Amino acid sequence: MIALGEPLELADVLAVARDNARVALSREVIERVKACRAQIDAIVRDPDKMVYGVNTGFGALAEVQISPDQMRQLQRNLILSHSCGVGEAFDRPMTRAVMLLRAQVLALGHSGVRPELIELLVEMLNRGVHPRIPRRGSVGASGDLAPLAHLALVLIGRGEAELGGFVMAGEEALEKAGLRPLELEAKEGLSLINGTQVMAALAATLWDRARRLCTVADLAGAMSLDALMGTPRAFIPELQQLRPHPGQRVSAANLTRLLSGSAIVDSHVGCRKVQDPYSLRCMPQVHGATRDVVDYVGRVVAIEVNSATDNPLVLADGSVVSGGNFHGQPLAFALDFLAIAVAELANIAERRIEQLVNPHLNSGLPAFLTPEVGLNSGYMIAQVAAASLVAENKVLAHPASVDSIPSSANREDHVSMGVTAGLKAQQIVDNTRTVLATELLCAAQGLDLRRPLTSSPALEAALSSIRSEVSRMEGDRELHWDIRAIARMVDSNRLLDDVTAAGCPLG
Repeated sequence: MIALGEPLELADVLAVARDNARVALSREVIERVKACRAQIDAIVRDPDKMVYGVNTGFGALAEVQISPDQMRQLQRNLILSHSCGVGEAFDRPMTRAVMLLRAQVLALGHSGVRPELIELLVEMLNRGVHPRIPRRGSVGASGDLAPLAHLALVLIGRGEAELGGFVMAGEEALEKAGLRPLELEAKEGLSLINGTQVMAALAATLWDRARRLCTVADLAGAMSLDALMGTPRAFIPELQQLRPHPGQRVSAANLTRLLSGSAIVDSHVGCRKVQDPYSLRCMPQVHGATRDVVDYVGRVVAIEVNSATDNPLVLADGSVVSGGNFHGQPLAFALDFLAIAVAELANIAERRIEQLVNPHLNSGLPAFLTPEVGLNSGYMIAQVAAASLVAENKVLAHPASVDSIPSSANREDHVSMGVTAGLKAQQIVDNTRTVLATELLCAAQGLDLRRPLTSSPALEAALSSIRSEVSRMEGDRELHWDIRAIARMVDSNRLLDDVTAAGCPLG
């Protein structure tokens, strides 16, 4: 059970998002939320006090005072008017992450909502009512206004939701789950949509995928190096200690462990090859640099998921202050940096694929890794497909966070474009996963072609795992099925699990 209003770990976010872990509110958190709500109720009762979003309009309309009898309509209108999201909806894990993080912000006790509002979000999560949230429409200024408004729609019985695999009207989904919509009180509509939860959910899920891809890159690179009769000498600890970046040291240790005991390595000790190409020799430096960026992103997200990003916020002394905690700049930077770093994993992997298929570079392997070259094209176009994804990544890696288009009549005159950064990073992560799957296929074929020489126990376990899904290529076939199968193994973490089960745990 995940306790809201208490510090969340990124593992908690992923457990709720992917594994449907249940969430709960403690009595202490409910009392804290009630005390905060009392401050908002006091403002509502004071006709002489103007507080943004409580008894005023929004954005450029902040100076328009709203009478007490219109406050409920004000909050409802806010949700309706801001539901301008466009494009395909987020998938279920991403939607659950957004819901959890929004509930967490409210449970911190600085937003001024009633406990009933948070309890409805909690029950929606626990009973599987998932609002349909369009991917696009946020500029990351006053938070992720448009997508979060679509989340809020279901709480008031509007919009659409997915329940049990079926999409239906929001009110119908609540009813089928035994829940009832709420009528929003003062400030509650604003508290539902002011914040960075879409950006943060993207960052949390992409951080997890990216850190696993770093290890997959080490595995794919080790298989390629052995198939190409490269040397692990460049990965020795003594060399890494002379430039002790943390990620570099982890990747070098992984590569050393993966290659330990390889008969292929032993077969060419003392050969005349002086050093390997950069795509092999510099794997610790390149993969490791990506690891360090991914670690940085994890630190940023860990802070964000436990931060109050609403506006205005109720402080400990009872005062209500308008600020800028909703601005997505920290996450936008992190997501752009993540996109650049993960793109480099694909960039260097594609060069290793070229080493494997090119007869001028692959240390005696058949051209394009096919026994009957000419009659068969082998993995020729697999390299082309990888190159196309790497080229796409280079376009997508252009940062979104350096752009800003003012909105709301120039009141929101600087924005972060954090969701745009996250969506680009998501595509780069997808592309990189596919490039690494392609390298794994080519490297596995290369190791098979080195028989009767065998690789290390760890890499033989990886090869066996791959061969349980994709057979060795003897003649041309539709490679897209093979690539898709290995990509699924990467996504499920099965490949790394099989290597670990063979006695080779990886950092």
